[in-house]
Amino acid sequence: MPRRYDLTSLELFVAVCDAKSISKAADAQSIAASAISKRITQLEDIAGAALLTRARSGVVPTAAGLTLLEHARNVLHNVDLIDRDLAGDARGLRGYVRVFANASAIAEFLPASIVSFLADPQNAGIDIQVEEMSSADIVSGVRDGLAALGICRSQTAASGLEWIPYKRDHLACIVREGHPLAARKSVAFADTLAYEHAGLRSGSAITALLRRESLQAGKMIRYRALVSTFEAAIAVAGSGLVVSIVPVEIASRHAKVAGIRVIPLTDDWAPGQFSICCRARRALPKPAGAFVTHLLRS
Repeated sequence: MPRRYDLTSLELFVAVCDAKSISKAADAQSIAASAISKRITQLEDIAGAALLTRARSGVVPTAAGLTLLEHARNVLHNVDLIDRDLAGDARGLRGYVRVFANASAIAEFLPASIVSFLADPQNAGIDIQVEEMSSADIVSGVRDGLAALGICRSQTAASGLEWIPYKRDHLACIVREGHPLAARKSVAFADTLAYEHAGLRSGSAITALLRRESLQAGKMIRYRALVSTFEAAIAVAGSGLVVSIVPVEIASRHAKVAGIRVIPLTDDWAPGQFSICCRARRALPKPAGAFVTHLLRS
């Protein structure tokens, strides 16, 4: 028999955690404290673990309680979105579009496309929600229906989804002025492996690509620093202690300010293709379909 978490119990559990008190939550929710206690006990039976523990300030969630609290907030947030979007449909509005995108897409071009989409009066009733994820999580999330659209590099392409070619970019080596590579107009990735690198954290599509290509070149890439954004990787490379591989489109914005050189890679895999993925473009809700059309036109 599957476990069942009802919304009312989750709402009351969140209220108790926020108030740090069953009695205060009961007053705020206009319900008897004993009724809340019964609901919490039922949740603990389902979870198979204690969810609350007493503290000097009242009650606080246990480790299991913190896990449930995070999921409960997400569930209640999604229920609010359902209520909002269905109410919007009843008023003739068109809802919202949830998009999973990788760091490159968000840093390079997606914000400008969102701005132009929202600025169009025809889209006044559509909201856009973008969440940054690794390319692998984007694919699984879209396949599982957690987002209508995903945007990531086409190397991630997997079966079960429709892939629509979108933007292109080009990888480059970032070095500080005066670095031994700084005088070059272009460089092969293999030549950068003589130096330590700064790169994106594990899970990034570019990080996985560079690790794979370094093995092909016969020398494992040595990461001196792993950071969460391209801007941070550029800043670390600007110290002169390391080099970094990032898209030209991002690095060019920082070249003059950071005192760095942007040297395009000559490798045949350096140009990257982004694609929009969805379960089926024909079956997309109208807001998501309108957003895809806008992305391809822009």
